[in-house]
Amino acid sequence: MAGIKLPPAEDTADLPQQPRTPVTGDLISDDDRSVAADSWSIKSEYGSTLDDEQRHADATEALAAANLRPSSDYSSDKDSEKDAEDGDGIASMLGLQSYWDATYTDELQNFREHGHAGEIWFGPEVMDTVVSWTKSLCIDIYRRRLLNYTGDDKTEHDNHAVHDLSSWSVLDLGTGNGVLLQELAKHGFSDLTGVDYSEGAINLARGLAERDGFKNIAFSVDDVLDTKLDRQFQLVMDKGTLDAIGLHPDGPIKRLMYWDSVAKLVAPGGILVVTSCNSTKDELVQEVDRFNQRSTVQPESQDGQTSAPFQYIDHIRSYPTFMFGGVEGSRVATAAFLRN
Repeated sequence: MAGIKLPPAEDTADLPQQPRTPVTGDLISDDDRSVAADSWSIKSEYGSTLDDEQRHADATEALAAANLRPSSDYSSDKDSEKDAEDGDGIASMLGLQSYWDATYTDELQNFREHGHAGEIWFGPEVMDTVVSWTKSLCIDIYRRRLLNYTGDDKTEHDNHAVHDLSSWSVLDLGTGNGVLLQELAKHGFSDLTGVDYSEGAINLARGLAERDGFKNIAFSVDDVLDTKLDRQFQLVMDKGTLDAIGLHPDGPIKRLMYWDSVAKLVAPGGILVVTSCNSTKDELVQEVDRFNQRSTVQPESQDGQTSAPFQYIDHIRSYPTFMFGGVEGSRVATAAFLRN
């Protein structure tokens, strides 16, 4: 296991994480898939199989401008399996759609035969923390927006904000078994959509939602890197999706494509909440900053400032921590970004 990073001096609340050790070898059997997931602690439901030459060329150009090394051969999941097994320590089987298709085939069968919901990626405690923190963040943002227009009583604004969560449109990227959306529904959100590029995951999510009484949640098979969604959302959740995309043999390119696509899915004034076990908060913020720098910005505003696509808002500070080499760290980071 690699060493841990020192936290930035200006933000002692943000805790570093240990990079995960890549999975190598033969990951064909069910047992091997389970061992791989456990050893990585990647609780993720998503990767990508996008094969678009033009966007690949655009992303390669952006990589070159950022002094990042693009992959030498942009290939499909099928062609990338050997690269994932014999790679340079960045790629993993967990970044391939074939891995997740096989995983959700097993979990769907277990659900149909035994009623099992499957694994809650990152664990139930992290999920509960993300949901409650996100709810509070949405209420706070909505309350502040109301206060910008009126000078009424703050308590009345708080009550209105809680009830107004039902109007927030929510998208869960790489939804997996869809349990995160069920928890958001319990907290007052009702316009809920979950997408995953694995058909088995969507079938599992639909079955669980119907069984558990959440028939209002919409699920569809969709690849965030080549999305067919024709709407924008006020709240977009990513719990492990960016992690898995980064584990593909073409991870650096696919991560660039991810930000291009997500920027189109988050409505102006909307929020993106990213939960990762492979990036610290600072690394997520830096990645967003790089995307902002390379993105086409709007003309200068009246105050002379340009408008970047995303703006960092806040991050979760309450995750459990551990000590390693005298440095305190956390295995999970969650950061929120406002779509300008």
